[in-house]
Amino acid sequence: MRKRVLALGAEKESLHASLDRHRDVVLWKLDGLDDEQLRRPMVPSGTNLIGLVKHLAGVEYGWFCETFGRPSAAIPFDPDDPEADMRAAPGETSADTVAYYGRARVAADAVINELDLDARGTSWSGETVSLRWVLIHMIEDTVRHTGHLDIVRELIDGQTGDYPDE
Repeated sequence: MRKRVLALGAEKESLHASLDRHRDVVLWKLDGLDDEQLRRPMVPSGTNLIGLVKHLAGVEYGWFCETFGRPSAAIPFDPDDPEADMRAAPGETSADTVAYYGRARVAADAVINELDLDARGTSWSGETVSLRWVLIHMIEDTVRHTGHLDIVRELIDGQTGDYPDE
């Protein structure tokens, strides 16, 4: 059954529901593909499905956990390889990456559930941000990358759409 954003819900619950809906689409874009297909670069930049999921997991940890002083398993930024979070490392399976995304979601959800929307934290750039801003930013980032996932998936097997058919 399709998850719906709470049209009449409170602000925080509506934002969280929107993020969850798009997180679920991220995982749906992987359904039915084998490891080779998940790792296959389909555009000149090398973008692939599992790399996008790894990136989204890392930024969930970074924006929700690190920003608000919680334990994090974010991928450290490497100035010598700034795109390292966009691809699976040798020895990392697709299942490992999907599990990492699941753990990032759980950790981020704990922060969302614990804090008020006006709670403030310090972003990676040193800027003070609110949980509200982080939720909106992560909805934007997840939706953006879900669009990338949709294009890459279509190039692999022709499947398109924003949510599985009911």
